[in-house]
Amino acid sequence: MIKIVSFKICPFVQRVTAMLEAKQVPYDIEYIDLKNKPAWFLDISPTGQVPVLVTENGKPLFESDAIVEYIDEVTTPLQEGLAPEQRATNRAWSYQASKHYLVQCSTMQSADKGVLDERMAKLVKSFEKAERQLGQGPYFTGETMGNVDIAWLPLLHRAAIVEDHSGYDMLAGYPKVKAWQKALMDSGIPAKSVPQDFLQKFSEFYLAERTWLGRGANLNEVPCEQPTQAKSGGCCG
Repeated sequence: MIKIVSFKICPFVQRVTAMLEAKQVPYDIEYIDLKNKPAWFLDISPTGQVPVLVTENGKPLFESDAIVEYIDEVTTPLQEGLAPEQRATNRAWSYQASKHYLVQCSTMQSADKGVLDERMAKLVKSFEKAERQLGQGPYFTGETMGNVDIAWLPLLHRAAIVEDHSGYDMLAGYPKVKAWQKALMDSGIPAKSVPQDFLQKFSEFYLAERTWLGRGANLNEVPCEQPTQAKSGGCCG
């Protein structure tokens, strides 16, 4: 059985586990502390980052883009019979999501509304592009969930948690993206692709008192000093 080496709130890891869940591929998972990375992990991860996938043959693979391509090559595709042009297009749209994971991580850590607005201006560019591209849904290319949906799932899942906790809607003004978000949440894949204590760990980091979102997105609060970035990075470093 393949094994995933993970940090519990990493969106890059969730992209991998979401694909495995969507394909119903069994896997083991081992969580590590990014503040105290074990020597065995540093031996198999050239970048010192998660995710790492260890194949059934014991070969460690790193970088989420490479890992999801490997999974696609050794399992049945979510969308079969795609032309090379469509597969390339799907990879491009998947990249539009993954390159914004860290942008969203940074945005959620904003200490006050001013900082959050500055960072959201960068994050919403991804949602604007998706809004223009989405059709009738429910998924990115129509009726069937595919790799693009899996790539965007971590962004949309986290946006849903933030809205539930604080009332702040990262997707306000993007009705097609909101409908897409609902379809993905209703699929059950987001919940299956994270550990049972994900919400607790996520909230402790991103929705704590130190963040504007954690204080309930109170529009009347007095801005406070921007905190130092947490040493763990909150994502996957």
